[in-house]
Amino acid sequence: MEYSFNKMSQEQAEDIASNWHYEGKYSFYNFSADEDDLAELLNPQERGDKYYIVKKGNEEIGFFYFANEGKSVDIGLGMKPELTGRGMGLDFLKAGLSYAISNYNSKEITLSVATFNERAIKVYKKAGFESVKTFMQDTNGSRFEFLRMKYECSKQTASSY
Repeated sequence: MEYSFNKMSQEQAEDIASNWHYEGKYSFYNFSADEDDLAELLNPQERGDKYYIVKKGNEEIGFFYFANEGKSVDIGLGMKPELTGRGMGLDFLKAGLSYAISNYNSKEITLSVATFNERAIKVYKKAGFESVKTFMQDTNGSRFEFLRMKYECSKQTASSY
């Protein structure tokens, strides 16, 4: 079944902000945990053309954030909380990589992930991301370690997925 990417609507942004709640340590990724991220998600001007809802068939399964930075595209992503941990992450990520490769003329795709999120890091590495560096960032009311990762677009083409 094909994945579809559509610009996120205000209604979809509000649904994610209000109803997508991750459990345990993953609650770190709830939009309500970071006022700046929440403000960007809910403001149509700030959200702009960067946020996309991803559907598989008719079901909304997640979102992607694409920030075109010329030679690279920085991505963020989230799966619907009830779908996480079910082995769907790699296909979901590959769909996002394919979308980015097809729609942005960049040499690499980058992302940052909290280092405690071993589950996501494992998926990113399976998809071909490489670790670049770790760094500390103030977010969600505290200071956390993140891992910066990159994916070389020249290794793959959109048709590889």
